[in-house]
Amino acid sequence: MSTSTTVKEVMRELATLEDPKMREANERRGDDHGVNLTHLRTLAKRLKTQHELAIQLWATGDTAARLLATLVCKPKTFSAAELDAMVRDIGAPKLLDWFIVNVVKPGRHAEELRLGWKDGDDLVGRAGWSLTTERVVKNAQGLDLAALLDQIEKEMKQAPAQKQWAMNHCLAEIGIHHPKLRKRAIGIGERLAVLIDYPASPGCTPPYAPMWIAEMVRRREEAGKAS
Repeated sequence: MSTSTTVKEVMRELATLEDPKMREANERRGDDHGVNLTHLRTLAKRLKTQHELAIQLWATGDTAARLLATLVCKPKTFSAAELDAMVRDIGAPKLLDWFIVNVVKPGRHAEELRLGWKDGDDLVGRAGWSLTTERVVKNAQGLDLAALLDQIEKEMKQAPAQKQWAMNHCLAEIGIHHPKLRKRAIGIGERLAVLIDYPASPGCTPPYAPMWIAEMVRRREEAGKAS
């Protein structure tokens, strides 16, 4: 495809990539598209960066088109207001995650938006807590981690499912990466028992925070001994 690719051409190609079985599987997870994500990434590599095309793809409202838009846009071009409007129009978890990773994090407004989204409902709240978890792991300086644990302890049990998942992730990462708060993080996880019965595939770490923390700390300690 050339740099003058039209949105109609891309939508036609996306239609050829549609797989009914994949759509059915995705819909069980709350995602309304049937395109193999590897094929979507291959298409994005052919298109390369085309910001105006990305804007047009996003405007279609189609989830597969929007996933592609996150891969071909120029993240730093968006204003905070534009990103805020976009996140509030997202209805699929996979699209939200790609939007955060591919558009918000590489952009200029991640911290401002993190603060504005963290107390939002469901997917907006998930976005805010996803960005908070990124700070917990990579740049915790300036974060009030004890206050985050207070909020998680108070709100996570009753939080909407998508937001709850992200808050639980943040709880686990605080316990994994910040030893002084590990005991408290584990205690919160045990008292709230969020995701305690969530099924985990063989070989995968369960999302129940106390088990997640213990397993990741064990791995980190083993890696430290081996190095």
